[in-house]
Amino acid sequence: MFPAELVGQKEIYKGIQTAAANFDKIQFSINEILPFEDPNKVAVKLTGNLHLKNGSGTYQNDYLAIFIFDEQGKIAEWIEYYNPITAAKAFGLMDKIN
Repeated sequence: MFPAELVGQKEIYKGIQTAAANFDKIQFSINEILPFEDPNKVAVKLTGNLHLKNGSGTYQNDYLAIFIFDEQGKIAEWIEYYNPITAAKAFGLMDKIN
């Protein structure tokens, strides 16, 4: 239904641009920041509130993102979990779920 993985800055940028093209407004609210013992890793609980173009509705989902930072403080890895059933229902893709 959605790509399992995007690797590299260009692929991630392209994936985000493709997804963002469906929305007029994108807002993510941070609900909680969960530190790891490793200071270069953090988990973030988010709620996404995205308004579809042409006023055709709102897509909301909950996310858990894990960020791993390099020595310069830049994101080296970004792992994101969300409810795929919520996404499939919102975009009429329930038939794509196995």
